[in-house]
Amino acid sequence: MKLLLALLFLSVAHSSFSAQPNIIWIMADDLGWGDLGCYGQKVITTPNLDRMAKEGMRFTHFYSGATVCAPSRSVLMTGLHHGHTRIRGNAGQTNPAAQALKEGDVTVASVLKKAGYKTALIGKWGLGNVGEAESGLPRKQGFDYFYGYLSQHHAHNHFPDYLWRNESKEALSNIIVPVGEDGAGYATEAIHYADDLFTDDALKFVTENKAAPFFLYWAMVIPHANNERGKILGDGAHVPDYGPYADKDWPQQDKGQAAMITRLDSYVGRMMDHLKVLGIAENTLVIFSSDNGPHNESQHDLERFDPNGPFTGIKRSLTDGGIRVPFIAWWPGKVKPGESAHVGYFPDFMPTAAEVAGTPAPEQTDGISLVPVLTGKEQPKHDFLYWEFHEGGFKQAAFYQGRWKGIRSGGPDAPVQLFDQQNDIAELTNVADKHPDIATKISDYLKIARTPLAEWEPQWKAGKKSKR
Repeated sequence: MKLLLALLFLSVAHSSFSAQPNIIWIMADDLGWGDLGCYGQKVITTPNLDRMAKEGMRFTHFYSGATVCAPSRSVLMTGLHHGHTRIRGNAGQTNPAAQALKEGDVTVASVLKKAGYKTALIGKWGLGNVGEAESGLPRKQGFDYFYGYLSQHHAHNHFPDYLWRNESKEALSNIIVPVGEDGAGYATEAIHYADDLFTDDALKFVTENKAAPFFLYWAMVIPHANNERGKILGDGAHVPDYGPYADKDWPQQDKGQAAMITRLDSYVGRMMDHLKVLGIAENTLVIFSSDNGPHNESQHDLERFDPNGPFTGIKRSLTDGGIRVPFIAWWPGKVKPGESAHVGYFPDFMPTAAEVAGTPAPEQTDGISLVPVLTGKEQPKHDFLYWEFHEGGFKQAAFYQGRWKGIRSGGPDAPVQLFDQQNDIAELTNVADKHPDIATKISDYLKIARTPLAEWEPQWKAGKKSKR
């Protein structure tokens, strides 16, 4: 009897929902805070995401896990911030094992699978691969099903000649010029667009699992550039057509960049409509975000689109332009429509998903569940948020009490640059001299924020301040 009462208590304590809701996380790749109409975009049309924001909750102050791809996704999957998660940078082909989750790592997928969810990853992974990095393969990290790219370099090519389905390669009809050895390159005969295939597969997965709780991690590859195509042909914005921008008097790179974002928007609209047709929209939490800030690798005009909005920096910056991202939560009948200024970031997804599923979150997490703010209750807040960056000299950043951003580069004892976002949203003025107590508080935190990891030891050197 005591055991039964304990189980009933745990069920009530961990979930306020009558049934296990479905969970869909939709990830854009290199989409800026200002790339969507609902975040102020004036040139590119995004009617479906604007509708999602109107019907759901739009967060104005939400951060990615990192300023580049792999570590941001590692933070999302593990619920551990950038100084605690397994993968802390883009190691790529030089050290693939350093860019792989390991046996014993706990992911959102593994937590939800244990709670009875069917789990799927469709799109870009980047946290494990065949060979030296196979410990991080999706189906070894909690996913029942995988379709997409294992390698982030392979994912540069939007028209690849193969994709992975679980651990098997499936050939596509695209004819490519290969660059490197992991599937990257660019298509000379472009037939099958990867994100079109991913959308169809995502809708199919939802249809097949509509009767049981499911978790879908849908990780698109747009609007990321095809870096190899950009370097060789001068245009990294490869897309099947330019859509509503075909007749614009713009360079083709600009047309392609805008078309990718509007195409992405159409995918999200298809999923929202599909959930409604299946009758499961009111039992499905859908979250949309981006892995980091906007890129400039398609050789398009940043000034035309202003993708970082009022913030300084882009991808690879620790100023907000590189890490503040769109974040929209949509759950008809559960998430109250509106806007939230709550400061959150990717580690929050782990405890949020666990609470929604009615299962305990891992003991080790740097996140705080967002269920209170999503359901109109008082929301606990972070004291510190943390990021680091390993390219071009190690750098660290922390956000303190929802107001103060501290950035350190050049060495472990280098002075912290301090920015007061309450009065300087673009982080243009270092106010460390005016607020030495706050600068010291953040400096002390940065010294203890990370746990050592052999593959990701800091390599300090003087860094340059990001430009807007």
